[in-house]
Amino acid sequence: MRARRASPPDVTAGEGSDDELLRRIGSGDRAAFEAFYDRNAAWLAVRIRRRCGDADLTADVLQETFLAVWRAAGSYAGAGQSGGWLWSIATRRLIDAHRRRAVRAVVVGELDDDRGHAAAPSAEDEVLAGTYDAELATALDRLSPELRAVLQATVLDGLTVRETALLLDVPEGTVKSRAVRARRQLREALS
Repeated sequence: MRARRASPPDVTAGEGSDDELLRRIGSGDRAAFEAFYDRNAAWLAVRIRRRCGDADLTADVLQETFLAVWRAAGSYAGAGQSGGWLWSIATRRLIDAHRRRAVRAVVVGELDDDRGHAAAPSAEDEVLAGTYDAELATALDRLSPELRAVLQATVLDGLTVRETALLLDVPEGTVKSRAVRARRQLREALS
């Protein structure tokens, strides 16, 4: 039996819908923001956590996502697509967090090497090494965040190319080309 994906709640359009809440948030309505947060934070946290496996990183990305919602709600022009809009913000924040972590790991690794200390692997690396073959984990780690995001959406979450394009806010052709590049890089790394 396949596990159910965490997904945004279905809300009908009109007063109290996510679209209406976003319009009100855009005009500075704090109560609407709290209602939007209460309605969406739980499913969003589950999906973020499934992607990164780190509770602290999940909390940080969740906070950054809702801060971005507060700032950008006025620009939301969708109709019934608030869940996808919210997830695309969260995905970009998660990619940014992985980039910051990678940069920080390189800088810390260089400092540790100067002092003669070995750098400790991150918790995410340890989980990947325990879950997957270490060689596969290393190959996945070498993928850019954009390629990894496409693989996660299409392979782990089982989304279609179209759903992945909406989720990542990129054209379908970009999803396809990134998937091809990611698979090619994995194949080369594992050969």
